Amino acid sequence: MPSSILEAIKMGMWDFEPTQEPRATNSFSATDALPGTEDKLQVLAERVRLGLPLWHENDRIYYGQRHDD
Repeated sequence: MPSSILEAIKMGMWDFEPTQEPRATNSFSATDALPGTEDKLQVLAERVRLGLPLWHENDRIYYGQRHDD
């Protein structure tokens, strides 16, 4: 088990969460912001500030996807 995000990336573990206990995705909201946009980066930065996981299982991952699909 890697001890840091950098170690996890070196091992090819792109979904590594450094928290001891995984958080349920119902404890924070998903976003419709498109990947790579300033809006998405702001959402990710806020999650980091709050100590939340970076990724939510219902985050928008491509242009044609919406939460209400």
